[in-house]
Amino acid sequence: MATIIMRNFRAIASLASVAAPKRCISAFPALRNQAQPPTAPPAEKTEETRPTVRKVDHVARSQLTDFGRYVADCVPKYVQKIQLTAGDELEVLIAPEGVVPVLSFLKDHQNAQFLNIVDITAIDVPSRDNRFELIYNLLSLRYNARIRVKTYTDELSPVDSACEVFKGANWYEREIWDMFGVFFANHPDLRRILTDYGFEGHPLRKDFPLSGYVEVRYDDEKKRVVAEPLEMAQEFRRFELAAPWEQFPNFRGAPPSSEEIPVDKK
Repeated sequence: MATIIMRNFRAIASLASVAAPKRCISAFPALRNQAQPPTAPPAEKTEETRPTVRKVDHVARSQLTDFGRYVADCVPKYVQKIQLTAGDELEVLIAPEGVVPVLSFLKDHQNAQFLNIVDITAIDVPSRDNRFELIYNLLSLRYNARIRVKTYTDELSPVDSACEVFKGANWYEREIWDMFGVFFANHPDLRRILTDYGFEGHPLRKDFPLSGYVEVRYDDEKKRVVAEPLEMAQEFRRFELAAPWEQFPNFRGAPPSSEEIPVDKK
């Protein structure tokens, strides 16, 4: 029985190999005989004359200006300034005590609905009295719009946490506390998130040295990673280079990056 099955299998295999087309294209004569479209001649290279900057949308600017004034009229106690940056980016500058009220207004108001918090970050400008500037980037999927809320603080003054308004602000505020040392009041779990346990200092402050204070290595005797005081093998060299913007004198007279929107003060 097994011998008969093997003979039939070999016969079928030999017939299949004979019946198979020599070329794949021969099985599709319609494709083989179809005329190929003529190839277009290569386009001549022409010099690019279109501007590489984004054109200003005056309708969008007008709408953002009206909405900025509307926010200032609704919460005049906390809004200190409204401005447009980069042509069509709306920024609301508020007092530190207005973080929770203004964010709650932008999230819950029917005409705003900024339900998503995209990012919270900070910058350090030591020359200012309030050296830290906090930036909240919000997104409204309902109106396909973005808004930026800015406030300020110093090393000692705490800022109210936005976790009660946006749950996603938890780790963002932990990162700012770790990197800049800005304290957020009423935060549910304010501890470091990027640096190691026992780390001293805040790396993104301008007065923090680029080389840091300690270095880590794996100790074969202790079988773990240890932190030791930093030892520089050679003296740190300081490079004083000219600013790259000096090569573009045509941009010295460019319009300012931000434009203040006048608001009626009540």
